[in-house]
Amino acid sequence: MRILAFDGHMGASGDMILATLLDAGGDPDVLEPVTDRLDVEYRIDEADKSGIAATAVDVLLTDTASPADDDHGHDTAHDDSDPDHGDPDHDGHGPHDGHTHDHGHDDSHAEGHGPHRSYLEVREIVADMDLEPAVERDALAIFELLGEAEASVHGEDLEEIHFHEVGADDAIADVVGAAALLHDLEPDRVVTTPLATGGGTVSMSHGEYPVPTPAVVEIAQRADWSLRGGPVDAELLTPTGAAILGHVAEGVDSVPALSVDAAGYGAGGYDLDPHPNVLRVLVGDGNGRGELVKDDIAVLETNLDDAPPEVLGGLQETLTAAGARDVSILPATMKKSRPGHLVKVICKPADRERVARKLADETGTLGVRDAGVTHRWIANRQFETASLEIDGDEYAVSVKIASDADGEVYDVSAEYDDALAVAGQTSLPVRAVMERAEAAVRAEHGTE
Repeated sequence: MRILAFDGHMGASGDMILATLLDAGGDPDVLEPVTDRLDVEYRIDEADKSGIAATAVDVLLTDTASPADDDHGHDTAHDDSDPDHGDPDHDGHGPHDGHTHDHGHDDSHAEGHGPHRSYLEVREIVADMDLEPAVERDALAIFELLGEAEASVHGEDLEEIHFHEVGADDAIADVVGAAALLHDLEPDRVVTTPLATGGGTVSMSHGEYPVPTPAVVEIAQRADWSLRGGPVDAELLTPTGAAILGHVAEGVDSVPALSVDAAGYGAGGYDLDPHPNVLRVLVGDGNGRGELVKDDIAVLETNLDDAPPEVLGGLQETLTAAGARDVSILPATMKKSRPGHLVKVICKPADRERVARKLADETGTLGVRDAGVTHRWIANRQFETASLEIDGDEYAVSVKIASDADGEVYDVSAEYDDALAVAGQTSLPVRAVMERAEAAVRAEHGTE
């Protein structure tokens, strides 16, 4: 499995993601549909960040456009959706590095320039680019995530949202460019370690607000990865960077095991010594066996000391009907050494209130605890039918197959009821029927 892993210890912005993907081997030619549609070009430079050689990307206006095209002039104050290229006083990554550009005098930074557009207008521009279908889908999904975050922050409908900085040409170039480069690198899986937000406060059009900004918080709630504060008092994670990673990346606690084929370093705008202001990405093939699948869950618990056996016996059915994924009933010793039971229920987070109420209704418990569990690691599960020939007759036994995220089968288990039925029709014991069925499926998958 080809893995692309972002190291989020210094956060991320749109131009940093562009730079790190280019530094890791992304083909700059895939950016041409953007420059063909917008009056911008990508300037790719080298940078040094606290001794780390990195790539810096600047999105520049071409000589067919000028800052005057921006209805908002040079005001780069934050809207919640903004800050990829914000004010030096608050944007930790900064607008750019201040590298000397040799385009001549007709080129200008595209930060915040160009028309500030509505969500629907941005969608039209992206759809009008000559993009690969998968790249277009990802770019549109990223802008939808940004739009949903903005709509939630401002209490508006998605279709009514007007982007400010992220509706400008440079932000569109960041998002579409990142989607194109990711597809060019062809990873099977994209992950990120916890993303640093920075700290302090940031100036937005609504006033001063602590880092992370409301839009970043909204995106993080919808993403699979986690946030962490620090390591400096500056804004490190921007809404554009968060939205790109929110759509493409799965959260991991640390970089997974992989044979590194390429590494990329994308430079942020400011020097934050002693911390290198870079976003790192590692690309390579995963080592060893694949991971299990992350499944978001809630675990509910209650103690019972007076529930009749009939009620306990019916909880599997009644709680499953209410949304429970698993129900366990364990013997327990209660107050005054009285025998009782501990009921543990696994359900999806969205179902916890309904399942808790059903548990209370069925048992009369005075309280249900939320155990605080957020996820579990599970196998991919599928069923296949094993065909067994016994004494000249064919019999079918269903077999459950467990595999990891890479599709590697690590366990097979015949269904007991099917094996019992076959045993009842033949001279074989149940255990022998199960062993034959499991062996047949292992042979088919090459896991003998």
